[in-house]
Amino acid sequence: MKVKSDTTQTSFFRMFFALCLPLVLQNVITLGVNLADNIMLGSFSQTALSGAAAVNQVQFVYQQLLMALGDGIVMICSQYWGRHQTDPMKKIMAFGIRIALVIALALFLAVSLFPVHVLHLFTTDPAITAEGIRYLNIIRFSYLFFAVTQMCLASMRSVGTVRIAFNLSVQTLIVNCCINYILIFGHFGAPRLGIAGAAIGTLTARILEAAVALWYLFTREMNLKMKAADLLHTDPMLNMDYIRITAPMMVVSGLWGLNTAMQTVILGHMTPEAIAANSAASTLFLLVKAMPSGASAAAAILIGRTIGAGDLKQVKKDAVLLQKIFLMIGVFCGILLFFIRIPVLSLYDLSDSTRAMADSFLIVLSIVAVTMSYQMPTNNGIIRGGGNPGFVVRMDLISIWGIVIPLSLFMAFVVKASPLVVICCLNADQVFKCIPAFIKANYGSWIRKLTRD
Repeated sequence: MKVKSDTTQTSFFRMFFALCLPLVLQNVITLGVNLADNIMLGSFSQTALSGAAAVNQVQFVYQQLLMALGDGIVMICSQYWGRHQTDPMKKIMAFGIRIALVIALALFLAVSLFPVHVLHLFTTDPAITAEGIRYLNIIRFSYLFFAVTQMCLASMRSVGTVRIAFNLSVQTLIVNCCINYILIFGHFGAPRLGIAGAAIGTLTARILEAAVALWYLFTREMNLKMKAADLLHTDPMLNMDYIRITAPMMVVSGLWGLNTAMQTVILGHMTPEAIAANSAASTLFLLVKAMPSGASAAAAILIGRTIGAGDLKQVKKDAVLLQKIFLMIGVFCGILLFFIRIPVLSLYDLSDSTRAMADSFLIVLSIVAVTMSYQMPTNNGIIRGGGNPGFVVRMDLISIWGIVIPLSLFMAFVVKASPLVVICCLNADQVFKCIPAFIKANYGSWIRKLTRD
C-alpha cells in the first residue's frame, strides 16, 4: 500500500508540473513583455515610463476581467472534460468569447472618448499625462486582439493543452522587444518614437498572437476539434451556468485589478518618485507572481477534472498535496525576488531616491510573495477551481474593499505616512487571507458539481 501511495503522489506531481511549468513560463514571458517595455522606456525617459505605467493600469484591470472569463471556462469545461463531453464545452467557450469581445469594444470606446479623464485617475502630472495619451492612442487597438487570444488559450487550457500558450508568449516577447528596440530609440534608420514605439511593438505582437491562437484552436487542437461554425452555437441553459459562475468572479477580478491600480492612484498623488518606483517594483513582483498564478491555473484544471470524473475522495487528497506544493513555491518566490531586485533595478535609469524607494518596496514584496503563493492558488486553484467561487468572492470583497483600500487611503492622505508604509497596507490582504484559505480548504465544504447530466 505504501508503494502504491508513493507512486500515486509521484504521478500527481508529474501531472501538476507538466501543466504548471508551461503556464508559469507563459506568465513570465507575457509579463516579460511589460518588463521589456518598462526597462526600455525607463532608460529612454522616466516620464515615458510613468506615462506607460498609468495606461497599463487600465490594461491590468481589463486583463483581470478576461482572466475571470477564462477561469470560468476552465472551471466548467474541465469538469465536462472529466466526463468526456465536448459539445457543451464548445458552446460555453463560444459564449465566453462573445462576452470578451463585448468588453473589449466597451473599453476601446471608453478610452477613445475620454482618454484624459482615464489618465487623470492615475496621475495629474501634465507631462506624464501627455506621454500616456501618446501611448494610449495606439495601445487601445490591441484590446480586441488580446481578448481573442486569452479566450482561445483558456478554451485549450480546459483540456490540458498549455504548451501553445508558452510558444505564443515567446513569439510575443521576441516581436515586441525587436520593434521596441528599433522604434523607441530610432535604431537602423527608424524614427525615434519613444513611448509611441513601445505601443506599436505591443500592438503588432498582439495581432500576431491572436492570429496564431485562432489558427491553432481551429486546426491543431485535436481534443476539442473546434470549428469556426461552433462560435455561432449557443445554449441558454449552459449560458446561464457560465454567467452564474463567472459573474461574481468578474466582479472580484475587476475589483482586484482596481485595487492594484489604486496603488498607482494613491502613490501617484503622494510624491513624483513614488509612481516610477512602484512601476519598477510592481512589474518585477508580477513577474515572480507568475509562479503562483501558474500553480493556481494548473490546480484548477486538475481539481475540476477529478470532480467531473466523480472521484471526490481523491479531490480532497489532491488538495492537501497541492497546498504543500504551494508553500514550497512561496518560499522559492520570496527568496528569488529578494535576490534579483538589485540587478534588475540597475537596468533602470532612475534617480537615486527613486531607486532606493523601489528597492524598499521590493524587500516588502519579497515577504508578501511567500504568503501570496499559498493563499492565491489555494483560493483560486483549489476552492474556486472546485466549483465554489462564492467563498473567494466574499473574502476578497471584505478584505480588499472593507480593509485594505480604506486603510491605505487613511494612511496615505490622513496620517501622511511614507510610500513604504502605504505599500505594506496595500498588500496586507496577501498575508491575512492565508488563514481563511487554510480553514476552508482543509475543514470546509467547497466541492461543487457544475456539469449537467
